[in-house]
Amino acid sequence: MKKSGPILAALTMIALLFVAACSGVPSASDAGARAPVAPPGVPDSARHDDTGDEPSALDRDEGAHSAEEPSTFALDVDTASYGYARRALEEGRLPDPGQVRTEEFVNAFRQDYAEPEDDGFAVHIDGARMPDRRTALLRVGLQTREPDPSERRPVSLTFVVDVSGSMAEPGRLDLVRRALHTLVDQLVPGDQVSIVSFREEAQVIAETTAVTRRSELHEAIDRLNAGGSTNLADGLETGYRLAAGSFRQDATNRVVLLSDGLANTGDTAWQTILGRVSEHAGKKITLLCVGVGREYGDELMEQLADRGDGAAVYVSTEDDVRKAFTERLTTTLEVRARDAKAQVTFNPSAVESYALLGYENRALTSEDFRDDSKDGGEIGPGHSVTALYRVHLRPGADGRLATATVRWLDPDTRRPSEADRSVDVFALAPALWGSASVRLQVDAVAADFAEHLRGRWSGKSGTWSFGELIDQADRLAARTDDPAVTELATLLRSARDLG
Repeated sequence: MKKSGPILAALTMIALLFVAACSGVPSASDAGARAPVAPPGVPDSARHDDTGDEPSALDRDEGAHSAEEPSTFALDVDTASYGYARRALEEGRLPDPGQVRTEEFVNAFRQDYAEPEDDGFAVHIDGARMPDRRTALLRVGLQTREPDPSERRPVSLTFVVDVSGSMAEPGRLDLVRRALHTLVDQLVPGDQVSIVSFREEAQVIAETTAVTRRSELHEAIDRLNAGGSTNLADGLETGYRLAAGSFRQDATNRVVLLSDGLANTGDTAWQTILGRVSEHAGKKITLLCVGVGREYGDELMEQLADRGDGAAVYVSTEDDVRKAFTERLTTTLEVRARDAKAQVTFNPSAVESYALLGYENRALTSEDFRDDSKDGGEIGPGHSVTALYRVHLRPGADGRLATATVRWLDPDTRRPSEADRSVDVFALAPALWGSASVRLQVDAVAADFAEHLRGRWSGKSGTWSFGELIDQADRLAARTDDPAVTELATLLRSARDLG
């Protein structure tokens, strides 16, 4: 009888192990080996197999939403975040996580969407299954028609140039001067230019000048010299006032702010600055923010662009200047759609939940979509806008998956228009890396790279490893023969080594 205690304990332990085995709970020793590969941005704790009924990975994903709730956001063609991160990595440092915006990483890459036949948008929507099969990566792509240079409208440009002391560092005012010289040389008769500089206060360097007097403009640019503090608010207000005074109904009227964004004098909050120029900005004057500098006021420049009916780019090299102001001049300067917004609705019978990657600063309520008083994004000719979603499917999902709709206003008449497209579950590519569109695969790598740099989850368990992303980027670079994808692989290696 004295031996019955140990025997009973042993039998109890065997029974408990048997129950655990039947329930599919792995032991500590084999949990890592048996765990399936997670999709981008899904923590280890959310990994599951193809057939289990475990909670959705997106239920634990930051920004996850029920399929009952539409996804609505203002369009955004900014790429400054990627340009700044690229410069930081090339200099051997990691970018500030707060300055990494996933959508700007994705939108920095070519998409190859088909164009619309008119001046509206072509809507594209596709996707692919992720390794766990219950998750899909969905891509919504919007494309405007490429510009015909012979049809370009005249432009009325007001350059607002930061000449404060911080702009004296190499790669700032010297690069801005070269950018302005390059841009002036690309303009044609019928265009006009004004130039404002600012440090402690603003100064008009060149009143509205026809581009046929090009030599005068080049001389004014050469007179720009750095020194003093940074009163960006006074510079922008003076620039908008000058732009409003020379406003042309038949032209594209744009203020071009060139700065490192490090405002330290006068009003420095974007809300206050935009409040001061709102009266002039309401006259169909759009804003282009051109950022420069190793130390860069990213948040200020981004918010000015987003809330000021404009866009933001970052330049750090002569090649950046050439692309923005020579190769893509018309796309950079013209506006084809105002207050453009997107809304994606999901089929709740096929989709359990979803998460939009990025666009946190551009989110709108579903009611805002058709409220044309709500600010959207300004889109030029030849622009593409891409939004990626992680979508958690219901078991046996079938039928319609999602519908994407874009709404915009005509830049002259303010008349609203819409375009839409839907996709079914069966149209999803069986595997992201195996059969999806090459450009969708590039987008997936770029987005996952941004998620790593953002550090949304602790450690590196939230995404594919840098090694896996590098392998995919190398493969895609060879397949596309695209220098930008080759550069992406290089930047991934730099980030891995710095991490």
